[in-house]
Amino acid sequence: MRKIAVVLAVIVLVLGVLAACSGNKNNQPANNTSTTGGTTTTTGGGSQSSGGGGDGNAGGEVDYRNGFPERVTLEIPVYDRAFEGWNVADNYYTRWIQQEFGEKYNVEVKFTPIGRSTEVQDFQQLLASHRAPDIIFHYDMPQALNYYASEVMQPLDVEEIAHYAPTYWNNMKDTILRYGIIEGKQMFFFAKRPNVSNWVTIIRKDWVEAVGMKVEDLTSLEKFNEMLVKWRDAGLGTAGGSLQRNVFNYSYAFRDWPVDPETHAIYTDLSVADFTTEATEKWLRNLNYQYNNKLIDQEFYLRDDASKVKAEFVAGRTGTYGEYIASNTDLFEAVKKNNPEAEFAVIPPYAGIPQGGVPQGRADWPFGMIMGINYESSDLERIAVWLYLEWMSQPENLFALQNGFDGLNYNGLDEFGVPIKNVDYDGEAKLSPNNNKDYWCLVIEAPSYGTEEQTIRALKSFWSPPGYEYIVEDMLKYREQVLPYQYPDPLFTVPIESVAKYKADLNNLFQELYLDIVMSPPDQFDAKYEAAKKRFLEAGYQEIIDEKRAAYEAGYILE
Repeated sequence: MRKIAVVLAVIVLVLGVLAACSGNKNNQPANNTSTTGGTTTTTGGGSQSSGGGGDGNAGGEVDYRNGFPERVTLEIPVYDRAFEGWNVADNYYTRWIQQEFGEKYNVEVKFTPIGRSTEVQDFQQLLASHRAPDIIFHYDMPQALNYYASEVMQPLDVEEIAHYAPTYWNNMKDTILRYGIIEGKQMFFFAKRPNVSNWVTIIRKDWVEAVGMKVEDLTSLEKFNEMLVKWRDAGLGTAGGSLQRNVFNYSYAFRDWPVDPETHAIYTDLSVADFTTEATEKWLRNLNYQYNNKLIDQEFYLRDDASKVKAEFVAGRTGTYGEYIASNTDLFEAVKKNNPEAEFAVIPPYAGIPQGGVPQGRADWPFGMIMGINYESSDLERIAVWLYLEWMSQPENLFALQNGFDGLNYNGLDEFGVPIKNVDYDGEAKLSPNNNKDYWCLVIEAPSYGTEEQTIRALKSFWSPPGYEYIVEDMLKYREQVLPYQYPDPLFTVPIESVAKYKADLNNLFQELYLDIVMSPPDQFDAKYEAAKKRFLEAGYQEIIDEKRAAYEAGYILE
């Protein structure tokens, strides 16, 4: 329930970004011109590459694969997840990158912190002030298309990528050519995404057993709610909860199966809630029931970031919590400091599914990070990006970023070629709390070690906190069970302009409406929801539905 002033501030910020992008201090946005707009540079491969800033070598046969004659500054975005004691822009590995890559190619590598929970706002502010890094990235295509529509990215020359980053190009060329072309222009490049995930939802196993149940009994949402009633009556605590905002994948468990392709295309969108669907109504009814019966955190609306949700679980006030797990995850030991008797398990996938349903969920696209080149980046800065991706794609460099160094982070390799972790190492070369992923995610979304067997074995080590290997075993087991019911978001090949136009207002309105409905007395639910749907449609959602339907019917979507 944001105040009007906050909404106006967001609108002003977005308008400011658009104004800044159309009135660049030096250059015209590259995608307002032909694909060779701006200064033209002939690379060593003979291809024509576009760029706004120029490098003073236009028309010359200059090849920078061995480095630049003059210092080039490369600015790389990196997620800042507020890890305690970790400076994302200056640490052992950023200095190692500078030494191993930067000095080799005469590049000054600077890292621009991007708040994980404030990512879009951070990029908007940096773009508006002409301080954005050379790469503009996001994990989700709708927002990447919004950046494209705002004209803050320059078209790409795939021959240039192949010339300066042959290893990276060979790994990703099919993905880049299939998914990176927007309105006939090559705009995006990507990181590889192996078909794995380390998201896990934990439950207090000791609480489940304290009320006479087993974790295996949680075979439906109805059974889960039954357990929560017992938790409440025993005075143990509630399920965890958080404010739903910005990422809207809440309704999968309540959707019909099999999914209707047109309905999926029109109503599935991570950036805008499918507020008017039957699945959302079922989701809201369940939340209303849980809230009114004190089965979930009664102040869930205040838990607006992961640290606040985690704090409730650590303190023993809630009994469920989800996060991306890693070998140095501190969750379990933090809980045990307050509750030494605590035991943990992975929540079975059917625990959140209404009786008779299937564990539908959002499958990842076949790519990880979606990236574009800042429209203000010069030819040399763009080439430095390709050189950086090529350097990071070399197995020895990627291995070091992901695992650290022999004799420090690990002690030799096992028979499968997987590092034997030194769990007690706490020196300068210690990996970040998510194993440096925010640096190497530019080329791959998860570690890969040769064969599938090697990779799974390595990932278990990569993700398993000592003593909690069984958590990762169960996480992987359940993932196999739900894979048949996972499907990716629709992927439109044109910007859905109404999404960019209305999503900020709709996201704020969603929070106001959904909280009012969830926290209302049950006998007011129907009237409140009907009125809320009308407001949501009139606030722009109807335009989004209409535009998506038209794009779908015209075939502007990748199946």
